[in-house]
Amino acid sequence: MTSQSYPNLCIHTMTNKPWDLKTAVQKYQDRGIGGISVWQNVVEPIGVAEASLILNASDLEVVSYVRGGFFPAASRHDREKAIAHNLGMIEESAQLGAPVLVLVCGAEPTLSKQANEDQICAGIEAILESAAAHQVVLGIEPLHPMYADTRSAINTLGQANRIAARFASPWVKVVFDVYHLWWDPNLEEEIEISFKTDVFGTYHICDWKVPTTDFLTDRGIMGEGCIDLEQIDQLIMAQGFDGYREVEIFSEAYWKQDQDEYLDRILNAYQVLY
Repeated sequence: MTSQSYPNLCIHTMTNKPWDLKTAVQKYQDRGIGGISVWQNVVEPIGVAEASLILNASDLEVVSYVRGGFFPAASRHDREKAIAHNLGMIEESAQLGAPVLVLVCGAEPTLSKQANEDQICAGIEAILESAAAHQVVLGIEPLHPMYADTRSAINTLGQANRIAARFASPWVKVVFDVYHLWWDPNLEEEIEISFKTDVFGTYHICDWKVPTTDFLTDRGIMGEGCIDLEQIDQLIMAQGFDGYREVEIFSEAYWKQDQDEYLDRILNAYQVLY
């Protein structure tokens, strides 16, 4: 057990990918971490009911469930399949007590940019009633443009703000991830817009390593890369944000290391920066 407490810190289970859900919950709780964001891969082996029991028995607050989305497709059948999957994810979110379902919205490379966006909006529209009924926020996460081919056609905070505002619903928000948005020259303005339009949802942190060896699985611990984390955090906090800072790190290198030591490095970096 530790005497240190991190009440405003959340860790994504994917950050410590080698741990199962029960282990991650215990390790985070022992270190005084306040929240957990749960990835579906740790739920699938044990089922939603068992996962819910583990989470409910802990002191951790479930911050979000990851991930839904991937709406665009070349065929109607595949689009309907994606919608059905997201409806299931909403139900699982509610069962787990997760107030937000993170949406990696998807992209189909055979479609135009506008067609992709239209299908994303249609997909969100199709599941919005269920989200509201289950009281689960749909969190649109804009991804770095390097993922615009197949992972997401939503690539800037401005685009995500515009789409979220279009729905004018408390059940559609934006997920802000520094890894995907740090480069945007309009970031300060769009952060302000996100709060003014009441679409700012959750806030993910990590760092961009230089040089990076993999654009997906070589993210850095906060402070070991080139992202101006302190400035971005000041911009967000200046708007009155009082939610969790969520650590979400994908790293083949760190996943191979001792996970307790790795988590301690994350906590040390968090103390220094925040």
